[in-house]
Amino acid sequence: MMWFQKSIQLAAKRRGFHLVEDELLQQLPELKTFEIGLAHFFIQHTSASLTLNENADPTVRGDFERHFNVMVPENAPYYRHTYEGADDMPAHIKSTLIGAELTIPISKGRLNLGTWQGIYLCEHRDQGSARNIIVTLSGQ
Repeated sequence: MMWFQKSIQLAAKRRGFHLVEDELLQQLPELKTFEIGLAHFFIQHTSASLTLNENADPTVRGDFERHFNVMVPENAPYYRHTYEGADDMPAHIKSTLIGAELTIPISKGRLNLGTWQGIYLCEHRDQGSARNIIVTLSGQ
């Protein structure tokens, strides 16, 4: 059994749902050394999240953004945590709803995703910053 861990930084992105699989894999050549195993991705932030979803039609990503903005609106009168602006508390709620981690099987040195699956960075702040992802690989 082998273990490997590294920190990957994703470039700053605007608010929205972004496919980042290629950006992650460019910084993770070590994946190719694993015949079988698991890849765990953990985002070290409370106002962005990670998820898997449809990777072909960009309208899906826009629909996600529009839906989450309706479901978790800015300027709700009951928010008290508003120190960093109107998008701050909604960003924390969205991050909690979507989640901070993904675990994906590794097969023959590649992520074993479904045909239409891609890794999304869900940026919930208007002015997103570079985001740090801790990647842990385990397997053989």
